[in-house]
Amino acid sequence: MPILPLLLNILWIVFGGLWMAAGWVLAAVLMAITIVGLPWARAAFNIAAYTLLPFGQRAVRRELVTGREDFGTGIFGLLGNVIWLVLAGWWLALAHLVTALGLAITIVGIPFAWAHLKLAGIALWPIGRAIVPA
Repeated sequence: MPILPLLLNILWIVFGGLWMAAGWVLAAVLMAITIVGLPWARAAFNIAAYTLLPFGQRAVRRELVTGREDFGTGIFGLLGNVIWLVLAGWWLALAHLVTALGLAITIVGIPFAWAHLKLAGIALWPIGRAIVPA
């Protein structure tokens, strides 16, 4: 990993990234406890890792990576995202928004606030996303 993304990721962990990644892991564990929630748990664990180290990576639609639609990018992915939004997406997005507002108050925190805003969007609609190097 180049030095700038490494430095940004270290600062990110200190200024809110660690607790937001813990929120994603908590959502994944709660979904995994209910066997029915395993598809959401997988997506949440993937995004928890992305939330922990977001600089140097980006989230894209999975069909752009694979070149084809699959189970998570079609109608079932849409249904899964709606269920996710109701069960866990809104509170994760709200936590990212609150953290972004707190960071945006300072000039130094603006890049981190922007990253939290991007993660808030992913929190609302995570299924069908892939994390790729930037």
